[in-house]
Amino acid sequence: MDQGGGRTWDGRPVSPEPPYGATVVVYRRGVGGVEFLVLHRAHEGVGYEGEWAWTPPSGARYPGEPIEECAARELREETGLTLPLERTGYGDERWYVYMAEAEPGDEVRLGEEHDRCEWVGAEEAIRRCLPEQVSAPLRSVARDLEVDGC
Repeated sequence: MDQGGGRTWDGRPVSPEPPYGATVVVYRRGVGGVEFLVLHRAHEGVGYEGEWAWTPPSGARYPGEPIEECAARELREETGLTLPLERTGYGDERWYVYMAEAEPGDEVRLGEEHDRCEWVGAEEAIRRCLPEQVSAPLRSVARDLEVDGC
């Protein structure tokens, strides 16, 4: 996650002051239980499966942008979803973590930064989202939602 003052993948400036950005853990409840939305980054190609390949929606805050607007913008840009956001107690003063519940019929429309997405169970989402700093928000929200195995 960017530490501020740099640029986003598409060249936009990142806030030089914290918080530098936000992660939005999106989940939905279905017949099979709780599923989490993970996005595959297009930068390394569709077949890449290493660190930073899969992430929840997240991104950098622009200079002067309120953090809540950053989280909503990143969610909208990366998934096409507009959902109510709930700030969690996870993350830190540098990077905020939000959660948002989607409905089973909500359609995800990917932005250009990602080439695919999947709804998966908590264990699979945590396994895919590497390094640990990327999976930590998923693990924490899964515990809050009392998902088995977390």
